[in-house]
Amino acid sequence: MRYAKPKSTDEALALLAEGRWRLLAGGTDFYPAQGARPIREDILDLNGLSDLRHVSETETHFVFGARASWTDIIRAKLPPAFDALKLAAREVGSVQIQNAGTIAGNLCNASPAADGVPPLLSLDAEVELRSSDRARVLPLGDFILGNRRTALGPGEMLTAVRVPKRSAAGHSHFVKLGARRYLVISIAMAAARIVTDEDGRIEEAAIAVGSCSAVAVRLTALEAALRGEVEGGALHHLINAHDFDELSPIDDVRATAEYRLNAAREIVWRGIALALASCASVKEGVAA
Repeated sequence: MRYAKPKSTDEALALLAEGRWRLLAGGTDFYPAQGARPIREDILDLNGLSDLRHVSETETHFVFGARASWTDIIRAKLPPAFDALKLAAREVGSVQIQNAGTIAGNLCNASPAADGVPPLLSLDAEVELRSSDRARVLPLGDFILGNRRTALGPGEMLTAVRVPKRSAAGHSHFVKLGARRYLVISIAMAAARIVTDEDGRIEEAAIAVGSCSAVAVRLTALEAALRGEVEGGALHHLINAHDFDELSPIDDVRATAEYRLNAAREIVWRGIALALASCASVKEGVAA
């Protein structure tokens, strides 16, 4: 096996163009999965790429460098629409894991239970992919193709995650259900981003659910049904009556498919209610 630790993104991309490498970022998934087996792949260690560790802003986007850690995201000054992402960041393992794990690693690992994916989907996030001879941008929903499968091509690596500023409106919340409170893989999780008008009616809703299908998904039918609604019993009834057809939960050691579906309905309601409460508290503060 070969091991390389480039000091710049251009150097990393040049090495990627030469052949197949296993990319190593925070290593929080790589090493546990490796176990005691000898490493036989060529390893390209990206931990020397300081240019990819940032949370920044352009005229049109909020940008997370591929090596931005979950701790970096928690500490960053971001609008309330990113609260769900910050809450998810606090659910990624222990503080030590949050210090080492990266946003790009979470996406490229492509686990159905990746905590960062639902909040990013609710923000219409897109990924920047680069190789030695081209760069392209894909919506996050087109990047993660299935369990452990992504749209990364030969010689490509994910260099940034971008959120359009037009999607950073409103307030958001994230709810995760696991077998215990901390250090657990999700049974189901939901992110809700809500924009309301002056009367408290929902103008825009972005709802995403993870761990209930091979890939986390946006609930576009529910989003459309929520427009014009206000917090209360009618809204709760609407969510309970929704069929959640976009989901395809499975039975496994953590939960049955039926339990996951029922749990998804409940945590979606909680996420929406908490996001709406944040919207209302801000309006009340402005009025006061």
